Amino acid sequence: MKKLALLFLSLFAIGLIQAQHQKSKPMKKKILFVVTSHDKKGNTGEDTGYYLGEVSHPWEVLHNAGYEIDFVSPKGGTPPVDGFDLKDPVNKEFWENKEYKNKIDHSFQPSQVDPKNYTAIFYAGGHGAMWDLADNTELANIASKIYENGGIVAGVCHGPAGLVNIKLNNGTYLVDGKKINAFTNEEEAEVKLTNVVPFLLEDKLKERGAKFEKSGLWKNHVVTDQRVITGQNPQSAKSVGEAILKELSK
Repeated sequence: MKKLALLFLSLFAIGLIQAQHQKSKPMKKKILFVVTSHDKKGNTGEDTGYYLGEVSHPWEVLHNAGYEIDFVSPKGGTPPVDGFDLKDPVNKEFWENKEYKNKIDHSFQPSQVDPKNYTAIFYAGGHGAMWDLADNTELANIASKIYENGGIVAGVCHGPAGLVNIKLNNGTYLVDGKKINAFTNEEEAEVKLTNVVPFLLEDKLKERGAKFEKSGLWKNHVVTDQRVITGQNPQSAKSVGEAILKELSK
């Protein structure tokens, strides 16, 4: 009988230690990826959408580090995709991951998102972002709340279009006074869309007070300033994911 009682007490103690250990290791919060719902480059008739590599490469870094990722788009549902290249092994891995393919194909509408659930928000690029992310007040409010809660706001390529109208509680623009990077005027000219996009992203960020940094055409360039992380072009996508991970690890 004594042996039985001792065994019970031992098992109870082990269970208590495990429970306390679980409590001491809080679950990692989720990361919210924003993708465009817009599918045409102005009146050119050319298709666009979110750029696949600008989702898949940051996703790979953060997913492999154990973070859960959700997707939101202005209209919700299945967003249009651009840069569809499955010869890129990371694109292929993402596209064939049934869980995450299902998630992005059933992206949230902004009204379905609770900012408290997220430790970071990341705006993926693709030219579509220029038409529907900048003026989306619901997404801007979500990003502002995540940032004011101590979280990270990030974007790559045309994704920082979503940052241009984010305002903080003190009434200032999020990017004001911060080092910021995004698709440059020179890169827009190189793809011959200067007169097609509704505004030039570099110019608009500067208007909002950003200290715009850039490298040459298609060079990997990422900058981090006060929990705002931005990258210049598709070549910078993985590095943005790594910069987010580094900032989350602090």
